[in-house]
Amino acid sequence: MPEPRAAASAPGADATADPRAGADAATDPRALDAVLGRWRERADAALARVLPDSEAEPRRLHQAMRHAVLLGGKRMRPLLVYASGALFEVAPIVLDAPAAAVELIHAYSLVHDDLPAMDDDALRRGQPTVHVAFDEATAILAGDALQSLAFATLADTEAADAIRVDLLRTLAQAAGVAGMCGGQALDIDATGAGVQLRLDALERLHSLKTGALIRASVRMGALCGGADAAALAALDRYARALGLAFQVRDDILDIEGDSQTLGKTAGKDLAQDKSTFPALIGLDASRARLDELAASMHQALEPFGPRAAALHALGRLAIERDR
Repeated sequence: MPEPRAAASAPGADATADPRAGADAATDPRALDAVLGRWRERADAALARVLPDSEAEPRRLHQAMRHAVLLGGKRMRPLLVYASGALFEVAPIVLDAPAAAVELIHAYSLVHDDLPAMDDDALRRGQPTVHVAFDEATAILAGDALQSLAFATLADTEAADAIRVDLLRTLAQAAGVAGMCGGQALDIDATGAGVQLRLDALERLHSLKTGALIRASVRMGALCGGADAAALAALDRYARALGLAFQVRDDILDIEGDSQTLGKTAGKDLAQDKSTFPALIGLDASRARLDELAASMHQALEPFGPRAAALHALGRLAIERDR
């Protein structure tokens, strides 16, 4: 695989940012934690910039949008954008727009997922869900507006026109019927009435519902750095394993976690008779599947060497998290 190419810094790039920080921190966990912390701060700042003023009209809609996005969260998807871009020495300021855009799509999906017509959940990130804090109609509009804002934000990426088109296509495909929305539809079809999916069907469902945005996050960071086909393929293998691992861990936490720690209602998958990995193969086999996926992530990142330290760390975070 060719050595990754450095992307040219965008005009006005943050001169203090070190795009190789993830690689330099490979042997220092504290330094790596600091890098991830700075990327989280960048993502939060970018989101705060693009979201509408809560005091501007229509205030209720704007407040609902900010409620959906700014009340915490792991920021896993923005972190993946920054970590993937760091492999190719992309200036973080170039990655701010795709990082914010993918989180806006994720937030919109949660707003709609929590609605009574979907999962009917009252708790998200330890706070009332948008339809509870406001109302159902406002929640629907807030989700719609967040989706639109995501693509407007992505279109402003400080990159060449061809790269912006690739970014827009990547996120649109990941969010639509061939990705997240398609996976959600499969999930609805498989919920209740004693339906139990086969393992291959369950993995396909979650490769769309959860995995598509994770793959898009990794791909967008690499696209900003001009990654070649071999690099994109390796990163896609990593992201596919990561997306599935994220969901397997989610299913385990739904059984073993508590609502206060999770920040959302625990045990709702069982209550709704959803197909999950523990329900299908058991907890022990689900944990063994996590070990297999961790090995797959490690193997996919081998060509990048220590430069992939941040991506390795995010893979561990997905598997070891308690919320």
